Amino acid sequence: MFATHRPIFSRVAFRHGAYCPRLVRWAASGAVACVVAAAVVLPARAQDDVAKFYAGKNVDLYIGSTAGGGYDSYARLVARHLGAHIPGHPTIVPINMPGAGSNKLAYYIYAVAPKDGTAMGAIFPGAVMEPLIGDKPVKHDPQKFNYVGSANNETNVCIARSDAPVKTFKDVLTHELRIASSASGGSTRDYPAVLDNVLGAKFRLVMGYPGSRQMMLALEQGEVQGMCGIAESSLAEAEPDWLPSGKMIVLAQEALKGDPALTAKGVPLTLDFAKSDEQKQLLDVLYSQQVFGRPYVLPPGVPADRVAALRKAFMATMQDPALRADAKRVRLAIDPISGADVQALVTKVYATPKPVIKKLKQAMIYKSS
Repeated sequence: MFATHRPIFSRVAFRHGAYCPRLVRWAASGAVACVVAAAVVLPARAQDDVAKFYAGKNVDLYIGSTAGGGYDSYARLVARHLGAHIPGHPTIVPINMPGAGSNKLAYYIYAVAPKDGTAMGAIFPGAVMEPLIGDKPVKHDPQKFNYVGSANNETNVCIARSDAPVKTFKDVLTHELRIASSASGGSTRDYPAVLDNVLGAKFRLVMGYPGSRQMMLALEQGEVQGMCGIAESSLAEAEPDWLPSGKMIVLAQEALKGDPALTAKGVPLTLDFAKSDEQKQLLDVLYSQQVFGRPYVLPPGVPADRVAALRKAFMATMQDPALRADAKRVRLAIDPISGADVQALVTKVYATPKPVIKKLKQAMIYKSS
């Protein structure tokens, strides 16, 4: 007969997560207890390690736009509250780095920024899509970013001055509308270019504005007659009286579903004007990026425990009553998407069949006449 040995445990080792094989004579019950102990202790230890790393540090939050626009407003809102939810409570420092539809920042985060979790980027969704559907070569791979989350599921809109020659999106199919736009890679340039090529719209793009604030000023002063691809939340935050006063008209919504309030007012989706399944498919791919309308990214190579901590902190920040109150005060919509969900959506979009991508890339080429 073999003697039956009872497992022997060290309370000190158990409490601090030491390996059980040296402490347990392997009876089945001892093995189960070891696994349970490790499962409880290891996450706490990982959080302690993250807190130790971030304590007393700064996290630079780079913003891919000029100061004062919608992306800047969202990023600075996040910066004010995010540090309180990260273990170790680092100070979040917002830094503007505009250029090339935020592709300049995307490259910096991808290839230059520290890969230790102390640098984060607030980039345009267009910078996520540029390597897939853009017409210019870029040096970053959006599939390799670590996505922290997105602050809002955006609805972009086309708007026009009330004294413009068009009053509806249907009018744009027969009458030219001169609109302000950014460089390639920004939604205010790429979206109207696609609408011209796919639906036959007659947008004439005045390109090169560095940010939405400069575009809005040009629209206010009559340099241009409209804008397209501008986030409805940015518009409400920067110029809250434009739509209620009737000074500007919303011609259409550029999104997969649209904003319930705008839909209730009868504002159509540009998708409603697609005349074939192919046209609809092209717009579906283009507008999928609206689901991650305000993405925050980390470089490739950031340690997994810090990525997980920042993702958790981001979602906690988005639910923070103090942030919600600040967002309401400055008219910023908050509809967050988790980092894991953004990562999965980017992977799905990049799996789009190549023939569809080829046609969409051709549609992104703006042809002025």
